[in-house]
Amino acid sequence: MNTLPAQFAEANKASIEAMLTIANTVFASAERLAALNLNTARTILEDSVVNTKALLAAKDIQELASLQATLAQPSLEKSLAYSRSIYEIATQTQSELAKASEAQIAEMKTTMTNSLDQSFKNAPAGSEVAVAAVKSAIAAANSAYDNMTKAAKQVTEMTEANVAAATTATIHAVGSSNLATKSKKSA
Repeated sequence: MNTLPAQFAEANKASIEAMLTIANTVFASAERLAALNLNTARTILEDSVVNTKALLAAKDIQELASLQATLAQPSLEKSLAYSRSIYEIATQTQSELAKASEAQIAEMKTTMTNSLDQSFKNAPAGSEVAVAAVKSAIAAANSAYDNMTKAAKQVTEMTEANVAAATTATIHAVGSSNLATKSKKSA
């Protein structure tokens, strides 16, 4: 009889540990985002000063136009790198939170199964049908959860592949556009 309160106490302890893991993950992610934003702001300021000085030193309109085209490419590449970094931080955080959630759910499933097994041992005679129905419902719920988890992982993998492809395509398109612009100017 005393095993049930001990199991719930252990489950509560595991829940608190899981919440601490989640909190630490979120704070670490916020720290990485803050550092990224500060470094990006510093880089933008430094680049703006250098670019402004270069633009102000232009001697004629053609040199000014050439400088503008030249300065646009690195800015776009840095913007894409910044977006990629944010996406990586978000993806890593989501992965860590998913692992913590999966561990917590696995622990809850184990605790619930053990508690139900203990209760089923003490079930009155003639309740075998009800016990079988509860076990069947639990098995169905576990199967549904496993299928949803697999589907979510597949969606995440497809999204990551699409983001990578879109980023690569954007970089190539901008590079091609700059080459076309330079070839028009030289012609």
